Amino acid sequence: MADEQQHRIQLDVPRCTGLGLCEAMSPDHFEVQDDGSLVIHGPDVNAGDLVRVRAAVAACPTEALRLVVR
Repeated sequence: MADEQQHRIQLDVPRCTGLGLCEAMSPDHFEVQDDGSLVIHGPDVNAGDLVRVRAAVAACPTEALRLVVR
């Protein structure tokens, strides 16, 4: 099952515009700083957060975020 695998968030920094949709959907993992840069808190995603993180990644308008299986 894919949800039992370890997932990790990857950020393509140049593509990120700091809009904050990811932070709104999963504030435990994403935080937009005052300068517009994105900080990822705990790039490894546990199964309980996977649905929210997937939604946050999908909501990124610049496709700066990816969720990869490690």
